[in-house]
Amino acid sequence: MQLKFTFLLSLLLLFLPVTVTGQYEFSGVVDLNNRDGRIYLSVVDDYRKISGVYPEQILNETRADTTGHFVFKGNNLPAENKIYRIHVDNCTPEDQDVTHFTGHCPNSKEVVFVANNQTKLSLPFTFDDQMFCAVVSDHEKANAFLKIDSLKNDMRFAFGTYRSEANRRINSKKWFSILQQYGEQLQEPLAELYSYAFLSDRSSDLYHFYLQDLRSNSYYEELLARLKDQYPDTPYTLQYESELRSDQYLVQDQAGKRIPWWMYLVAGIAVFSILLNLNYFQRLRKMKHLNSAKAALTQTEQKVLQLILEDKSNKEIASQLFVSVSTVKTHINNLYKKLQVSTRSEVKALYT
Repeated sequence: MQLKFTFLLSLLLLFLPVTVTGQYEFSGVVDLNNRDGRIYLSVVDDYRKISGVYPEQILNETRADTTGHFVFKGNNLPAENKIYRIHVDNCTPEDQDVTHFTGHCPNSKEVVFVANNQTKLSLPFTFDDQMFCAVVSDHEKANAFLKIDSLKNDMRFAFGTYRSEANRRINSKKWFSILQQYGEQLQEPLAELYSYAFLSDRSSDLYHFYLQDLRSNSYYEELLARLKDQYPDTPYTLQYESELRSDQYLVQDQAGKRIPWWMYLVAGIAVFSILLNLNYFQRLRKMKHLNSAKAALTQTEQKVLQLILEDKSNKEIASQLFVSVSTVKTHINNLYKKLQVSTRSEVKALYT
């Protein structure tokens, strides 16, 4: 009898449809100095804005519990790998307009990683109780940025041992090669972009050597091929190709090579097309987010949203909907949460 029941149960499980859904979970812990700060999860589509505080990148917000632990989880992230950042911010709302103006906040601590909708990772304290200095995950590429950061620190030490032009020239060639080769070994083009953004930063002393390296090193075209293969038609690839083509023409011009006028025209059209596609991609992503957020609004909240866009005051909205002003304020607060905004001007900016 028991054997027969087990056999029937096995058949039932065999023919039942199985549905597997992604579920990401990013957990961590903050130290005592940051326990009262807001903690944000952001997606980074522009690799020139990997580090910093940019409100347009923020996906979610939470706070740590009394022990300092926090978690972000859900199933609404893309299936493919993207660059994400978690940062804790101790600025008051009144101070944010000033401290966040340039995107870099002295009161913020951050960690950047590669993840997707199925990634589970934790951000524990290190052995010396440092926060956001370790990434533990079964996703082998999640901690790629921290590994590169370790190499960058070694590079800074090598440059600082003796400050001379000869030392800089020799170390530049050496460390460009180390970072590029290490990025390839990670087999994650997004990690290579992280190194590229560092080496090609126009405000860095390394920029001059980057332009020299670009003249003869096939690495940059090979990276573009890897990006197109793994991340076709994404903001990362479009941005990289646009920058690469611009720098290549800059290098050719500096070398005194005569380029036919029509090549400048073709290059200009190509760059314009790439930027246009990038803009379209970003606007499409914004529209999808708005449509999804708007669908979550109740019928009354949608009416309130429309009246806000018509520049109606709370009193005018209450009059048109035949409700009290306090009820209107409740609907507006709910609307703000679902659209992830905090003011009327931000609501209007979403639809301009």
